[in-house]
Amino acid sequence: MNVAVNTTPHLPGPLWLIGCGNMAGAMLEGWLARGLDPALITVVRPSGTQAAPNVRTLTTLPEGEVPALVLLGVKPQKLDAVAPALARVLDPATILISILAGTELASLRQRFPTPRTIIRAMPNTPVRLNQGATSLLSDSTDSAARATVETLMRSLGAAEWIEDEALFDVATALAGSGPAFLFRFIDALAKGGEALGLPADQAHRLAIATVQGTASLAAASPETPHALAERVASPGGMTRKGLDVLDADAALDRLVAGTLAAAVARAREMAADARAG
Repeated sequence: MNVAVNTTPHLPGPLWLIGCGNMAGAMLEGWLARGLDPALITVVRPSGTQAAPNVRTLTTLPEGEVPALVLLGVKPQKLDAVAPALARVLDPATILISILAGTELASLRQRFPTPRTIIRAMPNTPVRLNQGATSLLSDSTDSAARATVETLMRSLGAAEWIEDEALFDVATALAGSGPAFLFRFIDALAKGGEALGLPADQAHRLAIATVQGTASLAAASPETPHALAERVASPGGMTRKGLDVLDADAALDRLVAGTLAAAVARAREMAADARAG
């Protein structure tokens, strides 16, 4: 895995963010925290609401300008509303980065035929804290363009190239949607403690601290998460009794697999919609 870099991300020229919702906004915040020059960034959003201090925010595309990079961050359903005007201003050297779930490279190239390099990127919301995980996919052979985007994404956390587009939806479900699933687990852990008598606020604090520390331990250890769980669970102890519930009939494994499968299925439905135009 390509892990985070702490240096200020380098841009070969202007970066446009087309749309700046939760995910694109989190990326912007993470880049600015790493020292990216806000003067290089233009946000285009219908509301015109200032995206961040000192970042130019417009309601329409700048006239007479060509960006070096474009981050396409609108909702997938809005793609065809923004594509015609945007496609007209891009040149072959523009690097187009799409964070649209379920929108394949072929669908992007159909709408944006000019750029040589199109890269699908799927970050997750911890990029806001430069602790995210971003999946990357491209059919481009331009190694310099790929390296530019990889470095940009690694400034937000870990980055992984996915070589098979058929697996990109799986990576998106795991890492892109994963924070939502983990938030639900934290909530369930806290609710479980509350149901057994802990004050709600205390159970909440303990659940967050436990998940945060455990994730750090898993990242730092050469052992697998399964092996680490076994280290905590003494034979006949209370942890083992709890694990017995999760492990019975592979209950947790089946629940998580079903959760990811549902997300992947939806991504593939969205891809079919994008292909149909």
